[in-house]
Amino acid sequence: MIDVPWKIFSQTGNIEAYLWMKEVESDVYQEPEDENDHTLFEDTHF
Repeated sequence: MIDVPWKIFSQTGNIEAYLWMKEVESDVYQEPEDENDHTLFEDTHF
């Protein structure tokens, strides 16, 4: 997915394509906000 905006940017120099590529990169490589979120381990059985 990152290839498309990079190709557009490299061929046109369009800054919006570069910013789009950076947005896609940040979405792909975004870490979980709270690694200590233990909601998955909550006891759901009563």
